[in-house]
Amino acid sequence: MEPGHPHLSLRRQCELLGLGRANGYYHPAEESAETLELMQHIDRQYTRTPFYGSRRMTVALNGKGYEVNRKRVQRLMQRMGVASVAPGPHMSRPHPTHPIYPYLLRDLVIDRPNQVWCTDVTYLPMPRGCMFLVAIRDWYSR
Repeated sequence: MEPGHPHLSLRRQCELLGLGRANGYYHPAEESAETLELMQHIDRQYTRTPFYGSRRMTVALNGKGYEVNRKRVQRLMQRMGVASVAPGPHMSRPHPTHPIYPYLLRDLVIDRPNQVWCTDVTYLPMPRGCMFLVAIRDWYSR
């Protein structure tokens, strides 16, 4: 959408896109500096202790002088895409209806390029938020 379009009003643009007019005027609010600082502390603590859930993360932040409750820490961790790496209940039990797929690379000799590929996703903290780095690699040449 272009708010200053010379021929189409904002109302007509919203009409053509099938959106309500409120969407044309909406500007998302930015996070406060305090919340961004708190998210950076959560990120640093999570990098050191990825097994901390929202309860232990709250205790750690309160120990550093931040007066936060668990609900706020849960909301920020969810927004950041951060979760404890500790397994939840019954995580090692396979669901009875889910198929078991064979491991296809067990006896495979990788002796040429473009035979097997793999991916990896890494979380990188940035000054104003975070970024995900995706790497795609060929197993033969690595």
